[in-house]
Amino acid sequence: MSVLQLSDCLSCHAWNADRTLVAFCPNNNEVHIWKKSGNTYEPESVLKEHDHLVTGIDWAPKTNRIVTCSQDRNAYVWTSEGGQWKPTLVILRLNRAATCVKWSPDENKFAVASGAKCVSICYFEQEHDWWVSKHIKKHRSTVLSVAWHPNNILLATGGTDFKVRVFSGFIKGVDKKPSPTPFGEKMNFGELMKEFDNANSWVKDVDWSPSGNRLAFTGHDSSLTVVDVSSGSIETQSFKFPDLPFQQIKFLGEDALIGAGHENNPTLFQLTGGQWKYVRKIDEPKQGGPKSQTAFDVFKAKVEVGQDSNTATLPTKHQNSINCLQVIRSGGKITHYSTSGTDGLLVTWDLPK
Repeated sequence: MSVLQLSDCLSCHAWNADRTLVAFCPNNNEVHIWKKSGNTYEPESVLKEHDHLVTGIDWAPKTNRIVTCSQDRNAYVWTSEGGQWKPTLVILRLNRAATCVKWSPDENKFAVASGAKCVSICYFEQEHDWWVSKHIKKHRSTVLSVAWHPNNILLATGGTDFKVRVFSGFIKGVDKKPSPTPFGEKMNFGELMKEFDNANSWVKDVDWSPSGNRLAFTGHDSSLTVVDVSSGSIETQSFKFPDLPFQQIKFLGEDALIGAGHENNPTLFQLTGGQWKYVRKIDEPKQGGPKSQTAFDVFKAKVEVGQDSNTATLPTKHQNSINCLQVIRSGGKITHYSTSGTDGLLVTWDLPK
């Protein structure tokens, strides 16, 4: 485990393939890149092309390209040339803020979610030397999250219309002809393959398991749902967990996933006996130590008595909400995961035992 204080507040972060570089947004319109130096990291570059808050960063491990999106309705693909990061324009055609961005597994396209009730699927057009987009427009409100299936075709989306949808992101001339999946065989671009209800709660995040046989999504009502297609049919399990809502979730394997958000503490879920179950919070306080305030205690004190002490300390590494969660791979296997949040901390965690 390692803890880095990168800024007063972080909105998102991403790693390069070997974790020698980390890119993050210090809650403004800039993207900072820090390079590993011994046991710590030092500033290397600052990317300043965006005009408003950067809402998403994703780093392609194979091609070493960074894609960023922002509330300025733009996205850029950054390529390292001679030690300098050069931006390439992306034609998003959005009239509302972009909310997140994710490279596809083959890194030949990426998806940008937005407040424009659509998702832009972007691919490179060699003739004009820029990234162009096609829109998936079957959402009724802001799209908050996207996740690519390992087959590079299926795309899961979640947002503020209480729905999770699985679309085909197949682009002729860019992708190979897709094989049939349990979600369907017809995969023309933008085809709605499957739709899932999340009651009356915003869907904060979605994620696929490494095999693509499981899809998880979490709601703002402290709910977690896992869709399983490993048997060939679609099976769904939903339940409420006892903590504050998650902002992000990630699979750590086929039978384990982690969630993080307003509780300031990553939470582990595991598949046991055919059922997904809440296991524990990862950052448990040491037994017998001094009693510290929980996140709820701090919130309650502020609301009920107006207490807002700068000396209040939570019994967790993070002292405020976690808003970004990333898995870290080595040799194709997940070896660690990292969290960053509104306390400006970047914490790298070992896999739970």
